[in-house]
Amino acid sequence: MAGETEDTIYALSSGRLPAAIAVVRISGPKARIGLETLAGKVPEPRRAARARFRDPASGDAIDDGLVLWFAGPASETGEDVAELHLHGGRAIVAAVFRVLGRLEGFRPAAAGEFTRRALMNGKLDLSAVEGLGDLVAAETDAQRRQALRQFHGGLSSKVEAWRERMVEAMARLEASIDFSDEGDVPEDLLTPAIRMASGLAQEMRSVLADAPRGERLRDGFVVAIGGPPNVGKSTLVNRLAEREVAIVSPVPGTTRDAIEVALDLKGVPVVLVDTAGVRETKDPVEAEGVRRALARAEAADLVLWLVEAMDSKPPTAPAGRRVIVLRTKADLVDSETQRRLSAKDSMMLSAKTGAGMDRLLDLLASEAAGLGGEPALVTRERQRHALTEALKRLEGALAVAAKGKEELVAEELRLSANALGRITGRVGVEEVLDEIFRSFCIGK
Repeated sequence: MAGETEDTIYALSSGRLPAAIAVVRISGPKARIGLETLAGKVPEPRRAARARFRDPASGDAIDDGLVLWFAGPASETGEDVAELHLHGGRAIVAAVFRVLGRLEGFRPAAAGEFTRRALMNGKLDLSAVEGLGDLVAAETDAQRRQALRQFHGGLSSKVEAWRERMVEAMARLEASIDFSDEGDVPEDLLTPAIRMASGLAQEMRSVLADAPRGERLRDGFVVAIGGPPNVGKSTLVNRLAEREVAIVSPVPGTTRDAIEVALDLKGVPVVLVDTAGVRETKDPVEAEGVRRALARAEAADLVLWLVEAMDSKPPTAPAGRRVIVLRTKADLVDSETQRRLSAKDSMMLSAKTGAGMDRLLDLLASEAAGLGGEPALVTRERQRHALTEALKRLEGALAVAAKGKEELVAEELRLSANALGRITGRVGVEEVLDEIFRSFCIGK
C-alpha cells in the first residue's frame, strides 16, 4: 500500500477552536504508536472507548475523552487511523500536538492530505474526491444533493459501467485480430462493437447536454444588476440580501467595482452582482468600473437592468443575455402612471418600500429553477472535457468502423476508455488482456 511508506500525519479534523468537542485524526503506519503514547491503549476496532490522555514526557494528564481505532485498510484513508475526541480547548489540542510532534515519523497533515491518501489507496476516486469538496462547500440544498450524489459515485459508477463495456468490446476485437485462428473466437466481432459504440455515444451526449446545468449549480446562477448611476442598484442588492452589503449614496459613481452576494433562493444558489453605474465619465477609475460592469453583465445568466420609472430615454441594456428591465423608485410615481409605464419586458419596483419585491423574487426563482431537479452527473469543467474527449474518440471509432478497420476501431475505443479513466483516475491496460483470456480461454 502506498501509504505504508509515508509519514504518519495528524490534524484537527473538527471545527475552529474553542469548541465543545475537538476531533484529532491520525493516519499512517505509526498511528497505533501515537494512540498508545497518548492514551496508553488501543481499543477494539470501530468501538469508542474512554481514555485519559497524558504527556509521557512529564506524566501530566492532558484531558479525558474518547478514542476510536480503524485498522487499515478498513479505514477512510486505507491506512491505520486513530481518532481522539477531546474537549475543544486550544491548550488541550496544542498539548496533544506537542506529544505527536515529538514522535519519530509523525508530522502535521498538509491541506487535503487525508483525502489524498484515500485517493491513492483506492478508497475514493477523483470524481468522489471532487464531490466531497463540493459537499463541504455546499451552501444550498440543491448543491448539497448534487455533491452528495457525486461523492456516492453517481458519476463514477456511470463512467465505470461505460469503461467495462468498452473493455469487453476491445477484448473481443483484439481477440478477432490476434487470435482469429482459434476455434472458440467468433468470426464477426466488429458488428457488436459498432453497436456498443453507437449506444455509448448516445448516452454520453445526453450526459454532456446536462453538464452546463451541473456546473452552473455548483458555481451559482449569476444575476447582474446594472443600469445608470443612482437608479437604486445598491439599494436593491441590500434589500435582496436582507443586510447592508453595498454602500448607498446619492453621489453618482459610488460603486466602482463589482460586489457579489450569494443567496439561497428556494434551495438554488444565486449570486447577485452589484455593478458600477453605466454612464460616460472622464474619471479613469469610474470608467474602469463601467467597463467591468458591462463585462459582468455580458457574462451573467440574467441581467436586471434598472432604470428610473419616469426616465423616458434610459440607457440601452447590454445585448446577448436574458435581460429584465426594472423601473425603480415606484414609490415616487402614482398608481395610474405605474400602470401606464408597466410593460411586458419591465416591471415596477420600489426597493425602499418593498413594492414589487415579492414578484421579483418569484421571477428570480423561476429563472433559476432550471438548475433544480435531478442532480447532474457532470459538475466540473475537467469532467466535461474528459467526457467530450471520450465521445470524440467513440465517434472516431464509428467513422473507421464503416471502413471495416478493426485495428483502428480498437485503438479509438482504447483512447475513449482512457479519456473516461481520467474522470475517475483509474486508467489501466492490463484489464483488456485479462478480459481476453477470461472470456475466450485462449491458450487452453
